[in-house]
Amino acid sequence: MLTTALLAGALLGGSAAAAVADESPSPSPSTDAAAPTEAGTSFRTAAAVRPGQLATAGASTGDYLYWVFPADAGQNATVRAEVALPPSAQRHGAQTWQLDVYDGLRRRQACTYGASTATAQKDAESVELACHLRTVRAWAEQSSNDPLPGSYYVRLTVTGLADDDLGLPVRTEVRADVADAGGARAVDGSLTAPLVPGASTAEDVKQPKQAAAAAAPEDGWASGIWSSRWIWTAAGAALAALTGLAGYALTRGAGRPSRVPPSA
Repeated sequence: MLTTALLAGALLGGSAAAAVADESPSPSPSTDAAAPTEAGTSFRTAAAVRPGQLATAGASTGDYLYWVFPADAGQNATVRAEVALPPSAQRHGAQTWQLDVYDGLRRRQACTYGASTATAQKDAESVELACHLRTVRAWAEQSSNDPLPGSYYVRLTVTGLADDDLGLPVRTEVRADVADAGGARAVDGSLTAPLVPGASTAEDVKQPKQAAAAAAPEDGWASGIWSSRWIWTAAGAALAALTGLAGYALTRGAGRPSRVPPSA
């Protein structure tokens, strides 16, 4: 029975590991032809982009460019941006670009790693930026700045350059990759509703439900209750029960010894 218990525990552990592996797929770029080719100029006009899509936009140096993408509870988001700069013969010095990410309450989120600010020298052809956000939480205290489920805004702009370089044309590429963090990062609880953009156009005012649905992930928002922790909990409970049965079977013996007379 001990052997049976160990085998059952191994099978349960293997299925749990497989479930966690399935829960955390490696992100891959999207080839959807609907990827935006223009950027917004404010939070309200941010261009909607799906995770994995490569959003492109042409702009003038000095513009503020905005995109928005959804991120759900238990997910990690990484935003990358590349700016193709004007020819060095047209520029008059180095340029410093900055990538900022805001949550649905328009609170700037800190990057756990990645160069969210980078300086391109005068002879550089492009500049790359990246920001890896903290794991999105299912809920948080009101006083905290934890990332919550909902829409996330990306803002890209130049913060330092020669005055004569303002207005020069640039090409930008932005992509937000989202992947599940797994049960180790899961927390209990959930928001009443995700933090998504409000109505920004007259059409959105007439159809608020359609506007909210457009900001949601393709497979909908998670409830915040289910996670792979349930699999590990069930596997641990089953293994503990089988181990207890095996221990009882080994220690109870074969019954009354033959040298002991039967009771009257």
